[in-house]
Amino acid sequence: MYANLYTLLTRPDRAWTAIRQDEERNSANYLPYLLLFSLLPAVCLFIGTHWMGWSLVDQERIRLEAISALQLSALIYVATLIGVGIMGYFLRYMSRTFKARPTFNQCIGFIAYACTPFFLAGIAGLYPTRWLAILVLLAACAHTSYLFYVGLPRFMRIDNQQGFLYASSMIGVGLLVVVTILVSAILFWTLTLEPDYQRTVQQDQSRGTQQERMQAPATDE
Repeated sequence: MYANLYTLLTRPDRAWTAIRQDEERNSANYLPYLLLFSLLPAVCLFIGTHWMGWSLVDQERIRLEAISALQLSALIYVATLIGVGIMGYFLRYMSRTFKARPTFNQCIGFIAYACTPFFLAGIAGLYPTRWLAILVLLAACAHTSYLFYVGLPRFMRIDNQQGFLYASSMIGVGLLVVVTILVSAILFWTLTLEPDYQRTVQQDQSRGTQQERMQAPATDE
């Protein structure tokens, strides 16, 4: 599993051939990989939203209470697993068009490994800021797309032209699935679970707190 992870990031052309062979020997070989690495974004998001917090305006930090942060992390974890399953279904459904005959487990395994950049991008959740999240997600999208284009012809054992069309179709489906599932999870968390926020204002210590400045004696003219 870990050998495939390293090779997938450095030499994906070799990694996909090895992954297909592993999946043929054991069709559920991907399961520990998926369950473990799907935890990475959820755990990092819990740490980032509960302990680190984020800022929308100067001198203010917003943090989630522990229960709300745990609920959000659990929803992200479940949404990730559901998204991988849906993508695996579409991958197998569309395989008939390209004359490939993978099993459902093999399709989910391919999606699980192809989503590795998104799992690793979850580390950015340790410090939740808008610009960092945007940059990391863009990089994850680019790398995942690259893994699709390189991996599908090798994993499905089809020619490169069919693989390019297959990968392009799946990337479009993937964007739709990701947006739909994540938006649904966030809306459910916001509207149904009613998260609790904690706001703190950071004081400028060089000028003292607001109370100290109000109590400071006036200087003689």
